[in-house]
Amino acid sequence: MKNVCFYLNIHQPYRLKRYRFFDIGNDHYYYDDFANEDIISNVAERSYMPMCNTLLEMQKEYGSDFKCAISISGTAIEQLQQAEPDVIEMLRKLADAGTVEFLAGTFAHSLAALEDPEEFMRQVKTEEKTIKMVFGQTPKVFANTELIYDDDIATLIQSMGFKAALVPGAKHILGWKSPDYIYSAATAPKLKMLFTNDKLAADISHNFNNSDWAEYPLTADKFVNWLSELPEEEQIVNIYLSMDTFGTFIPASSGIFDFFKALPRFGKEKGVRFTSPSEVVAKLKAVDTITVPYAISYVDGTRDISAWKGNDLQREAINKLYGIAERVSMVEDRKIRQDWEYLQGSDHFFYMATGNGADAAFSPYDSPFSAFTNYMNVLADFLVRVREQFPENVDNEELNSLLLTISNQSAEIEELNKEVNALRKNILESEDANYAPAELPAETAAPAKKKPGRKPAAKKEETKKPAEKKATKKAGK
Repeated sequence: MKNVCFYLNIHQPYRLKRYRFFDIGNDHYYYDDFANEDIISNVAERSYMPMCNTLLEMQKEYGSDFKCAISISGTAIEQLQQAEPDVIEMLRKLADAGTVEFLAGTFAHSLAALEDPEEFMRQVKTEEKTIKMVFGQTPKVFANTELIYDDDIATLIQSMGFKAALVPGAKHILGWKSPDYIYSAATAPKLKMLFTNDKLAADISHNFNNSDWAEYPLTADKFVNWLSELPEEEQIVNIYLSMDTFGTFIPASSGIFDFFKALPRFGKEKGVRFTSPSEVVAKLKAVDTITVPYAISYVDGTRDISAWKGNDLQREAINKLYGIAERVSMVEDRKIRQDWEYLQGSDHFFYMATGNGADAAFSPYDSPFSAFTNYMNVLADFLVRVREQFPENVDNEELNSLLLTISNQSAEIEELNKEVNALRKNILESEDANYAPAELPAETAAPAKKKPGRKPAAKKEETKKPAEKKATKKAGK
């Protein structure tokens, strides 16, 4: 039986408002609340709600015969909770039914994996906690921001306990190999690699509504036939799509939701099983090891990271942002920490793209330079706030030393607390042993003699020494 897994990605950033040079130092709120709420509500109405309804209908009709995976950023969860809580509720129902498996990622859909390993792991842990709290699942499979991946990132992913990672099916990495097998990471042998089948994904996302396409129209039975005709030995087909594809990029009037809903019915006839990544990872072994020496991503045909780091504008903004990571890690101000999270969103740097990664349709700015200028004005104000907490005259070496001292002190305090708790436990156990009441004699036995022991406080007050009696009489006079 052929295993197929659909991955649906949900992400919405916190878009920035128009922030002028003269706002620096005067306005510490950076976000376009109207645009953010309007966009999340629009996409929820057109894509998220109808897709969740479709998945719930499929769950009722097919039960465990259909499963899929969803990756959702923390910033999308927050905005949906505020503006469209019904979507969160439906996703929770799908999680409870076992239809959807949630993947881990970075909370803010950031580039931290490329810039700051410690910040990357912190964000992943935050995302894990959020998924657990909101949907009741502990993620086992990892999907990084836009599936950004390389050998170094693989090591980090494995160190955090994940069983597998979703990886772009880049031709220059796979070469002659098929993406429809499980592989293991060269630098992290215990981490399984799930490569995306980009051709089949593109057949849906790019060609479903393309009347000029040779295979138009794409129907559910035709698509399932293609899946069933793949070589029998190929283990798993991973199809990664944005949930926005359904209803927003491809309108509901095209029949895209009906197409998706019909897949399991034809799959059952053709021996195609729609499953979750964890189930496949648990039962299938890797057939080979693959190395990815340079970072790849799911964006563009180039499958590299030029969409975010392809020009000087982007690199300047990223270097400025992560240049203060050590200082921010010491800040306890909740608002600064929140802004730090939101400003790391990869979308801010994507809007600055000028090469193959540029896509004006997704940008709220007139030009990449406008995006850069606006972001740098916001970042300038953010830097002022951070410097107020940790001035620039404290260099990074001093900060590192201070962080090490704080870390050592925390560890020492933790050890001391353990010792104190152990001593307290021993004292209590000792007291219980010394003052435990003797066993009561049997009714037929002679009354036991009273043993000397601690007298109650009340009796001590009743018996006073002669000197104390005299003092009391004098006091009474």
